[in-house]
Amino acid sequence: MLKLQGIAVSPGVTIGEALVLDSEGFRIPRRFVERSAVDTELERLKTAVAETAREIEHNRDAIRAELGEQYSAIFDAHLAMLHDERLQAELTSAVRDKNWWPEYAVSRTLRRYAKAFQNLDNHIAQRAHDIYDIEKGLLRNLLGQRRETLAAISQPVVVLAHNLTPSETANLDRQFVKGFATELGGPGSHTAIVAEGLEIPAVVGLGPFLADVSGGEPVILDGNQGIVILQPDEETIARYRVEVETARTVAAKLDQLRDLPAETTDGVRIQITGNIEFPSEAELCLSRGCDGIGLYRTEFLYLTSKREPTEEDHFAAYSEVVKAMHGKPVVIRTLDLGADKMLTERTPEEERNPCLGLRSIRLSLRQLPMFRTQLRAILRSSALGDVRVMFPLVSTILELRQARMVLADVMEDLAEHGIAFNAKMPVGMMVETPAAVMMLDAFIKEVDFVSIGTNDLIQYTLAVDRSNKEVADLYNACDPAVLRLLRRSLDVAGEAGVPANVCGQMSGSVTYTQLLLGLGLRQLSVPASAIPEVKQVCRSVSVAECRVIAERALTMDSAREVKAFLRDQMRRLLSESVA
Repeated sequence: MLKLQGIAVSPGVTIGEALVLDSEGFRIPRRFVERSAVDTELERLKTAVAETAREIEHNRDAIRAELGEQYSAIFDAHLAMLHDERLQAELTSAVRDKNWWPEYAVSRTLRRYAKAFQNLDNHIAQRAHDIYDIEKGLLRNLLGQRRETLAAISQPVVVLAHNLTPSETANLDRQFVKGFATELGGPGSHTAIVAEGLEIPAVVGLGPFLADVSGGEPVILDGNQGIVILQPDEETIARYRVEVETARTVAAKLDQLRDLPAETTDGVRIQITGNIEFPSEAELCLSRGCDGIGLYRTEFLYLTSKREPTEEDHFAAYSEVVKAMHGKPVVIRTLDLGADKMLTERTPEEERNPCLGLRSIRLSLRQLPMFRTQLRAILRSSALGDVRVMFPLVSTILELRQARMVLADVMEDLAEHGIAFNAKMPVGMMVETPAAVMMLDAFIKEVDFVSIGTNDLIQYTLAVDRSNKEVADLYNACDPAVLRLLRRSLDVAGEAGVPANVCGQMSGSVTYTQLLLGLGLRQLSVPASAIPEVKQVCRSVSVAECRVIAERALTMDSAREVKAFLRDQMRRLLSESVA
């Protein structure tokens, strides 16, 4: 049994078979072949061995010609390993006698060989790398004939990967993918946000571990604690099964709050809205008792398609959500492409510092036809219900005014063509940079509402790449600098009488609920999965108590001290509720 510690980014516990997706894209699930197909699969394996041997010979000859005989010897060793009679017999037996899929037989057998080498305390241990090279060559040739995709998964699995892009995560089928874990990644990354929205338990930033697992092996993924357990024993599996059942019981109890308001014990009504990525999530938010959609992220219209979405694509997605909400507010954020999300085909260049580059509202203002297309669809959907538009990553007054000018121009165009829309549609902006916070007293005069995006605000305040596991410990919502920026933002909005929301991951964690209420927040936008817990906390505390907690936290000078204090307050609240 091997226990790994990573970064918890999406809660939940799951137990299942591993589907391994390594850095070269090999997907090796445990799969069996029909007895009638054994000979065909053995022939495919034989062909892959021959092709791999040819590749090794080609590389050997090229190196020999370039550098000399002594440097080509390694390839002769690879050939000897590949053609080893014992290895070939084991692979053949695995397919013929165990009915293993050839890809699985190769991965399982060669990784067992590699681990045996790694356990030797001498220079022979280094030969494990040679075995991994042979494995990759064989898999490359096998999968070249029958390549799997994440979207093609057809049985329950836990995906273990070197990394997953936001678009790959978005395409995971929740029916079959019960969780995922990656070697790379950090807190607050968009991949993590998507996982939370899809309610798929996820752990990232585990470091190298894929060499220690083969597809089909049992794995436990604890998205609450950031733990992944490979080859768990029966006692551990039994313990986690109890935890899964306990979580289901708690969820059933929280479901009873669905139709009750999020009202504090001293009578203050808190609005709890949902964060969504896809139209289908709107119904999920409603089933959890949301007051509307506080953040509809729209970039996945782009990331899940090979072409740029049309106006009708946008309109169909938006109208589906608006109709589902039956008059409840829907805040649509214009596209937030760039940084850790894929760029459009129009801006394929790699940026040295993408988080500081052409992204969000900057990209929209650079790509006006694309921006206008989205705004037309948003405005058209505003005729169907309470739709509000929000611009992301606004850092200067000029950007906000330019965005509003484009919006006004699109409104004028729709009016000329007699197309229905809400001419008084509320317009808001995201507060995601220290610059926006410091200038908020000016911004607030030109918007109808603001929404504080804590994911980016933390990143830009602390100069920490939120997707980088190497600095994950520095990315901390409890940092005093972040708390002071939050307080200023909420104070400025409150004094101006402009509604303020917090829609980052911070708002979806009950650890911070009392702090945020104490700072003056009266609306939170959270993933659907977090709505019941956040509502329960709101209904268990008074605003007066929360103010005391916030004032105490603001006197602290380290993130560690703040986090320990907030966790202590949460434990105290839980103990009181049990009592």
